[in-house]
Amino acid sequence: MGGLAAGGVGVWVVGCPCAVEKTTNISSTRRCRSRLSSQPASFVELFNCTHTTGDQIDGNLLVAKALVKAGVECMFGVVGIPVTSLANHAVSLGIRFLAFHNEQSAGYAASAYGYLTGRPGVLLTVSGPGCVHGLAGLSNAATNTWPMVLISGSCDQRDFGRGDFQELDQIAVVKPFSKFSVKVTSIDRIPNSVFGVLDEAVSGRPGGCYLDLPSDVLHQTVSESEAENLLLSAMNSRKHEANGNIETIEIEKAVSALRQAERPLIVFGKGAAYAKAENELKELVESTKIPFLPTPMGKGLLPDAHDLAATAARSLAIGRCDVALVVGARLNWLLHFGEPPKWSKDVKFIVIDVSKDEIELRKPYLGLIGDAKKVLSMINKKVKDDPFCLGESHTWAQAISNKVKENVSRMEAQLAKDVVPFNFHTPMRIIRDAILGLGSPAPILVSEGANTMDVGRAVLLQMEPRTRLDAGTWGTMGVGLGYCIAAAVASPERLVVAVEGDSGFGFSAMEVETLVRYQLPVTVIVFNNGGVYGGDRRRPEEITGPHKDDPAPTSFVPDAGYHVLIEAFGGKGYIARDPNELKSALSEAFSARKPAVINVIIDPYAGAESGRLQHKN
Repeated sequence: MGGLAAGGVGVWVVGCPCAVEKTTNISSTRRCRSRLSSQPASFVELFNCTHTTGDQIDGNLLVAKALVKAGVECMFGVVGIPVTSLANHAVSLGIRFLAFHNEQSAGYAASAYGYLTGRPGVLLTVSGPGCVHGLAGLSNAATNTWPMVLISGSCDQRDFGRGDFQELDQIAVVKPFSKFSVKVTSIDRIPNSVFGVLDEAVSGRPGGCYLDLPSDVLHQTVSESEAENLLLSAMNSRKHEANGNIETIEIEKAVSALRQAERPLIVFGKGAAYAKAENELKELVESTKIPFLPTPMGKGLLPDAHDLAATAARSLAIGRCDVALVVGARLNWLLHFGEPPKWSKDVKFIVIDVSKDEIELRKPYLGLIGDAKKVLSMINKKVKDDPFCLGESHTWAQAISNKVKENVSRMEAQLAKDVVPFNFHTPMRIIRDAILGLGSPAPILVSEGANTMDVGRAVLLQMEPRTRLDAGTWGTMGVGLGYCIAAAVASPERLVVAVEGDSGFGFSAMEVETLVRYQLPVTVIVFNNGGVYGGDRRRPEEITGPHKDDPAPTSFVPDAGYHVLIEAFGGKGYIARDPNELKSALSEAFSARKPAVINVIIDPYAGAESGRLQHKN
């Protein structure tokens, strides 16, 4: 435990001689350092005895001040040598610090926070293995193109290469996942470096950046006046991204292609959600009556229940459309690379993306480089000047509508059955109805797991923007609890509901303690089918060899009591084996808006191996 010393900004730490004296004068600090000189180096580092004295401040405090100046409101991470003091200073200056049990979950939280807020999520880790563990979040941000900054402490510069404590060339390690990295070599470079990584994270195509803070730099000091000058100079020299210009002729070409299309389709993804382009999409869809198809995390930009939603007719929509306007979505594996046989070989893609590289990679019929919201505004203006509309009787719109009704009717017939022991559909229907019953603001839904996520994507409805977080572009398992915590912090007015498989939950299950510690309004629903995809899926001929009596690689302990885990920390746990138990648990947990885990017992053979990607396994 530490505190601010009277009459200054110095920090004193219990266990350090300065803490006893509770003073910031230079002479006492010198006595403190003299006394500590007789202690082992690890002792000095452990108690973080680098004090700000008189009008001197150290690198830890200067980093915290720079973060505040840059507008950082929240940080995620795991503290320890050499960044504990940095975290404490950040908190004392008004930044909320969410302390996790491991850097992996904290990193996933930082990446999702960047997506939900449009501001870089900040992850703080210790050196060496802490930085390595943080790569999970940084790589997730890079792949999903979400703004995030990983800040890691590192060993003393003078001892690098000699086998120092947790020594690692962290700049080299983060290189594949960082669009911009900085190693701060002296305290006077801290402000520019902090602003630099935060600004780069949101510039162009958003992504992950890295800031390396050597221990010796964190211990260096400057005067308060010099620190303020450094901060002011760095603020004044920050880069402001110039807005790209799109030629009017390109907008005209895009609108002309949509107007002349026989079977147009609008596809949008989480890039459009990040750009907050929902109003512009709504205007375009409702003025032209063009059917639309969201990618999984694009769901909710327009309500899933919208008359022109083609989600339930996905195969027909992408297989027969002749012009596709793709907004903030990549033609990657999630959209079958935009290639036959899923897509028509003659389809014309009009791609709106903030990245020139993405346009050049996909080579569409037309590429519009810019922010989705701004480009759509230009398209809407052109449509308004020369309106066109498919109309409700248009053969294409009718074909989509009829297929949607057919598939939804078939799905609803399946969902209407109360199957016990539970399959995936029965509890998913009950969860859907409970969420819809909450109205607005709708909860943020977090989803992961093979069968759980796939079935949930089809059954659970998103009615509001940015209310779905799932495994994303990289198909990352283990994001669940980190995403929940990020969502609860970024959108405190909303309930957060996680629907995940027991395997996905297991990656970050210990973070239920974090939910309880911060009293976050999160309900975690675990579909417990006893393993990865379910129980033992091996063929008889595969059960052989000296370890044939071991559980299958896909198997967990049957009927595990996941709900008991949160109770150990003071949260509320429920077990649900039938519809009535599940309905009761959902009602109580949603009303309480307190940390809860609902353990839903599923038939271990109800799901399919690898969900919808069986051909990959």
